[in-house]
Amino acid sequence: MKWIPPRWHRFVRFLLLAVLLSTFLFFCFCLYYASLASGFDIAQVGKLPQRNIVYDRFDNEIDAVVGSNIDLIAFSDLPPFMVKALQAREDAEFFTHSGIHLRGLLRATLRNIKDRKFTQGASTLTMQLARNTYEIRAKSLHRKFLEIALTVRVEKNYSKQEIMAGYLNRIYFGVGAGHLGIQDAAKHYFGKPVRSLNESECAMLIGIIRGPHIFSPWRDLPAATSQRDQVLDRMIAMKFISEDDKQRIAGLPVRIVSPDDAPTEKSYAIQAVVKEVNKLVSEEDIQLGGLKIRTTLDMPWQRRLEGELHKALLALETEKDYKAPTFKQHLGPGDPKYLQMTAVTLETKTGAILAQIGGRHYEHSRFDRCYSARRDLGTAFEPFVAAAAAERGRPVIAGSPVATGRAVGPEGVERIARRCGLTGPFVLSEDLFRGAVSATPMEMAIGLSTLANQGKRPRPFLIREIRNSEDTVVAKCDTQYFPALSGAAARKSLEVLKEAKSTDTFTGATGSEREAWTLRLGPKGSTAIWVGFDQPQVITQEERLKKLLSEIVNRLDNG
Repeated sequence: MKWIPPRWHRFVRFLLLAVLLSTFLFFCFCLYYASLASGFDIAQVGKLPQRNIVYDRFDNEIDAVVGSNIDLIAFSDLPPFMVKALQAREDAEFFTHSGIHLRGLLRATLRNIKDRKFTQGASTLTMQLARNTYEIRAKSLHRKFLEIALTVRVEKNYSKQEIMAGYLNRIYFGVGAGHLGIQDAAKHYFGKPVRSLNESECAMLIGIIRGPHIFSPWRDLPAATSQRDQVLDRMIAMKFISEDDKQRIAGLPVRIVSPDDAPTEKSYAIQAVVKEVNKLVSEEDIQLGGLKIRTTLDMPWQRRLEGELHKALLALETEKDYKAPTFKQHLGPGDPKYLQMTAVTLETKTGAILAQIGGRHYEHSRFDRCYSARRDLGTAFEPFVAAAAAERGRPVIAGSPVATGRAVGPEGVERIARRCGLTGPFVLSEDLFRGAVSATPMEMAIGLSTLANQGKRPRPFLIREIRNSEDTVVAKCDTQYFPALSGAAARKSLEVLKEAKSTDTFTGATGSEREAWTLRLGPKGSTAIWVGFDQPQVITQEERLKKLLSEIVNRLDNG
């Protein structure tokens, strides 16, 4: 320090000491946050929840959401134009920086100090991936420093291609609850996978990242289009495209799929699958994903049964003397007043649920009438009166349930009905023989299966098997029976069902013209169908009701 004037010696020593101390403190600061970051499992960045896949009884995939619904993509699935669009919009120097954009971070810090709050973050794609992976949401300096330390670790352990793919797999695009990732967004908004998107669709998806709800094409298409144009403008600024390219891309067709047509199976049957899976598998395993859920559903039969019922009710509502509110008059979700339908089909010998229709329109009402709508049976109860009489060795007089029931009494009929799966309430008088009892459609399907299965009551089940991502069976349902009545009594009770030429069908009504039931034994199994209003009211004449249900069964038999 000879060349430094003596009067500056003390200052220089102080300055050197300050620099050394600052360097040491900075080193300790970095070491502290590096230590904090080392406590996080870096493998979590690459461990995204896999999609749980649901299959029908024929092992055909059903597009249904059970837990996580992330449909993962790899970098190779991304169109090159989308990569450039994301780079232009979110992180211009993504492929050259080390995970932290120092100039942008300094600029954002100065702006935050000026505003005295966190108005800017200057987050790179890697920083956003680290934040989304480890759920670092709080806006504080401590959280920001931890995010930076984690970003350094991510960059050291993953390639740029893996980081970009991981980022696009994790972020939300406004599709709906349970959906994450760009593949889901592409399929729901445009009806096709990411690799098939054109340049305009790519730019629109990238544009809505900053406001997936307010810029959703379903919510505000002009706003989504404006965001697309902003992405294209950024690409021009970065010389990725020209002005002529922008005009060409803006003219490409963008077909937005209606939310009602989005490829997610929404139905009472799928709602029941979700509930059943929640009973059989832990929440942690469901969210981890990778489950292969094999159901008992016969989806072609499910759709056919639902379609025939819906067409029949629409035809009834167009008749000139029909006075009640109609399906077409319903304007939206919430408390439908129109005529409802419910149907359950069980595989007779096993109890496997082949079809389950809990109402006429799932989006209007999530109330599953299969399990929860307890309705009067009327003459539909006659087979169980016959079963009780046959079990006691008493004569069964077809078409005369009162005469048949008197031989065993109300208590005897109730006992057999309960053994067949009906839970009531029962009116313990002669009115019981006329059908003064309530049951759900599921109970009626169980009861019919019992009569058709030699008196053995099957336990209904919807899930055949669930395997995890390692193909290990984590849940399995087997057929279970309960001996309800003798085979001879069951066979005798079926005689009152003989009304159709090729199938065993019984159509019943309450006499008040408010409820209509059909019990059908066919090739697909035991089917119970109910038609009525949620708040009971007259539908139409009883004979017209029976004719309506007979027409439905005939179409099902002949289709």
